[in-house]
Amino acid sequence: MSSGIDSREWYKSAVFYQIWVRSFADGNNDGIGDLYGVYDKLEYIKSLGATAIWFNPLYPSPNADYGYDISDYCNIHPDFGDLEQFKKVLDKAHELGMKVIMDLVINHTSDEHPWFIESKKGKDNPYSDYYLWRDEPNNWDSLFEGEAWEYVPERGQYYLHLFAKKQPDLNMDNPKVREEVKKILRFWLDMGVDGFREDVINFISKKEGLPNGIGFLPVIGSMMHYKDGPHIHEYLKEFRDVCDEYGAVQIGEGPMTTARSALKYLSGDTKSMDMMFSFDHMMADCLFTEYMHRPFKLIKLKKALSKWQDKLNDKAWNSLYMENHDHPRVVSRYGSRKFHRESGCAIAAAYLFLKGTPFIYQGQEIGMTNIKLRSIDHYVDISSKNNYNKYNLKKDEDFRLKRIHISSRDSARTPMQWDDGKNAGFSDVKPWFYVNSNYKEINVKKQEGEDDSILNFYRECIKLRQSNETLIFGDYYEYEKANPYVYMYTRTYGNEAFIVICSFARESIPFILPKAFRGVRTRLMVTNYPDKRNKGEILTLPHSGLMLYPYEALVVRAKART
Repeated sequence: MSSGIDSREWYKSAVFYQIWVRSFADGNNDGIGDLYGVYDKLEYIKSLGATAIWFNPLYPSPNADYGYDISDYCNIHPDFGDLEQFKKVLDKAHELGMKVIMDLVINHTSDEHPWFIESKKGKDNPYSDYYLWRDEPNNWDSLFEGEAWEYVPERGQYYLHLFAKKQPDLNMDNPKVREEVKKILRFWLDMGVDGFREDVINFISKKEGLPNGIGFLPVIGSMMHYKDGPHIHEYLKEFRDVCDEYGAVQIGEGPMTTARSALKYLSGDTKSMDMMFSFDHMMADCLFTEYMHRPFKLIKLKKALSKWQDKLNDKAWNSLYMENHDHPRVVSRYGSRKFHRESGCAIAAAYLFLKGTPFIYQGQEIGMTNIKLRSIDHYVDISSKNNYNKYNLKKDEDFRLKRIHISSRDSARTPMQWDDGKNAGFSDVKPWFYVNSNYKEINVKKQEGEDDSILNFYRECIKLRQSNETLIFGDYYEYEKANPYVYMYTRTYGNEAFIVICSFARESIPFILPKAFRGVRTRLMVTNYPDKRNKGEILTLPHSGLMLYPYEALVVRAKART
């Protein structure tokens, strides 16, 4: 790019592909996805136009939270391979021109980590203060599993766990713990990784004294005492200094982070992150769908996306995503079963052309959907089980199970659907988790052979994005904010503009263009209705407006309006 991207800011022109390894590809046929399978699929990832890979945790773990409870930060889980195989994957990815970042989880460890095993023995050992202990618990609730404190008879105290009981929180106020984190960073950076995605990073500094939360919701009421805590920027600067030595990228995950508070992490003297994952746009149907589900509202989605585009413009860089390992499948949430292909494409166009760095989660590029299992006993996600048992207890089983069908993180973790053969091509043996029953209709092999598939639409959008500076650096402006069915925005850079129009309606609808675009000569660059629109043709946007097909996505190129 000729617009000032230096080697430290390679992420600005990148497209990331996120891999949750356990369900991606089984290379040694034991039913569990692994690094051998990843190695064999690297050319496929490259074929999408991806230039970087984000791995969810690969470390040894008891899997109470499937990798986010780490028992050894400097090794690979035996289910996935070993350090030698990881290095082969890393080197091949680099040969293919793709960067690789790891997941860094330092708010908590597994209770099977050697640090915790020692810490719980008593107050007089070197690891005693590696975790947060109290004689009496406060009133905090965990986000995953009941109260946030667990008693250990051996030590005669309670330890804090903001997530599962098997995920004790580290005491980041202890400088020895921060030094351990720096050792972990250097271990992987010395191996050659290009950066980190840092899990719930805005939780690592707790308020001194750990005071009681307030309000009727203990989780929300206590979050004020550990979200964006008193020493957060001080501690993150220490870690930033290490990453800066290597030119490594840092991407934070910030639950409940606003655009305003994110700027403290992304800019100015307190800058510690290159990007921050937010959750605002995941509230378009309500993020906490287990017990507060609301139907999808496009206006809520648009408002959230535009807020982050506007607030960060020329101050910081956005991360762009519609799916990841923590959310149900987006086509099942924001799209349509009837218009599966069309809605999958419309969702893609709606976010891939925003200003920022796109992330694509495995299976998103073929429109994988939520799984519906017959019993809560068939689910494995600790959050889903807790929510099923905790919320809506007065409701019957069918009601609660329906909520889990809508909301479970397990829907994002079903085996990748590669083809219509045995086990969807994921493994020759029975997979560790259920394969979605629609794999014969929704799979990579089938969509490879269809020019108008969701898969090839992603490839087309990414290719256009990466070939044009306007779609990377251009200014964002939203039109028709109050329209409940259409998301329309422009990206403008110099004398060039791209107009993105995405319908989220289930039927054809008339769309009256804003006055500024009536009669404008454009070239159609992207369409998900190639049988009804002529891609590449010069067209004049009609004064009478457009008739948009269900979930139609249009991207047109024009001269910038002055």
